Amino acid sequence: MKTKQLLKQIAITFSLLIASLFTANANNVVITGTSVAGSNVTFNISWDNSWNTNLAPNNWDAVWVFVKYQDCATRLWAHAGLSTVGADHTTSAPLQVDPVTDGKGVFIRRSAVGGGNIASTSVTLKMTIPAGTYNYKVCGIEMVNVPQGDFELGDGAAVSRYNSILVNATSQSAGISAAVLGGASVTVPSTFPVGYNAVYCMKYEVTQEQYVDFLNSLTYTQQAARTLNDPISAAGTYALNPAYYYRNGIRISVPGNNSALPAVYACDATSGIENNADDGQNVPLNSISWGDLTAYLDWSALRPMTELEYEKICRGPMPRLASEYPWGSINLTYVHSAMAGLINDLTASESYSPVTNGMCTYGVGVATTTYGPTRAGMYATGSSGRESAGATYYGVMEMGGNVRERTVTTGNATGVLFTGNTGDGTLATNGDPNQTSWPSPVTAAGSGHRGGNWVGVAAELQISNRAGAATTDAARVYVYGGRGVR
Repeated sequence: MKTKQLLKQIAITFSLLIASLFTANANNVVITGTSVAGSNVTFNISWDNSWNTNLAPNNWDAVWVFVKYQDCATRLWAHAGLSTVGADHTTSAPLQVDPVTDGKGVFIRRSAVGGGNIASTSVTLKMTIPAGTYNYKVCGIEMVNVPQGDFELGDGAAVSRYNSILVNATSQSAGISAAVLGGASVTVPSTFPVGYNAVYCMKYEVTQEQYVDFLNSLTYTQQAARTLNDPISAAGTYALNPAYYYRNGIRISVPGNNSALPAVYACDATSGIENNADDGQNVPLNSISWGDLTAYLDWSALRPMTELEYEKICRGPMPRLASEYPWGSINLTYVHSAMAGLINDLTASESYSPVTNGMCTYGVGVATTTYGPTRAGMYATGSSGRESAGATYYGVMEMGGNVRERTVTTGNATGVLFTGNTGDGTLATNGDPNQTSWPSPVTAAGSGHRGGNWVGVAAELQISNRAGAATTDAARVYVYGGRGVR
């Protein structure tokens, strides 16, 4: 989808003087008509295929909304605090606004049981920021609620698995010993997120358009840390690869200047007119490092998921099935980005025909630069079932295939130091995430990966396969992407 950034200056009488009219497209989320009056920011939000169900899986989808503001004097962007009092935020049916305790954003979701598209609805949020003259961006990320509850771990199908155990409230309150957990893991303390507690998970992997919005709010120095090629490089230089490789079209639109003025980035998979309809905005981000992913998550006030949470999000409360894939069966249909059935390449409507069960982007086998991940959520429609959509029990998309899910491992002592603290919306001046307990953005020690990728073999896609769970890799690799939770 095309992201439009149309700045509009609005004069008002006190504290906040300039607002940006910002249209944000993240998969099916559209945020338009942003205006600011006093400490309130108002906008319209819409998205497709929303739900709130009181039947299994007894959950809902939501949009994680957060606000960035730019000081007009220094041109630096910051993360806006939002009120933690629900009554300070307003909207109308069919939506409600759920604040969070740290004030880093809000969840906007259906207020009653129902399903279908959310038409454009006005929302007003109360900010807690100092008086000043600012520009604004309202950002939205589609999320899925994963309720608190027991789940089964492992599947007993092969080596490189956890033991087949039940994770419950005691597992979280007391931790899980290495002997009980198995799978060459260390003892997990009670401070480590084992998957029992409720969490929101990104519905899709981070997309290229989302990473462009991230880059365009950073300083020059931060951009240099979060891209392969220097921000001062010529217009048209690709950000994360030497050229247009692996369907990653993020490139420099306007070069930065003298380590001071940051570059402007855009999506341009079909080199020519930037941010055109076929420029890959909704293709999952790849060719990133652990540091790149966690910087994005910190900036978004999210956090990495653990590998136990990965299994919970995929399997839900359902009984384990040997060698099952994230869509709950052993059916698997091979798809790749250059197959004849792929239509509307690189657009927001990129899809595959014919539709069958277990469709997944995987198995190319060689890292040919012309191949890459396919559109986020490509196999899901308004009428698709879990298996044909390739969805997890709770409705999270592409937890198998496309790009690797970067997770915090239980395979070593460094990984289990993670306490599940969320990002604060602010990066260190050098562009790194600044969160304690997270695996290092420099060494990636304590991280690993799950879920396979567009190059790898079928076995890697299985929910309980831990072959790469403790694989430490700090480099930018064409199969690495990921998503966050909160």
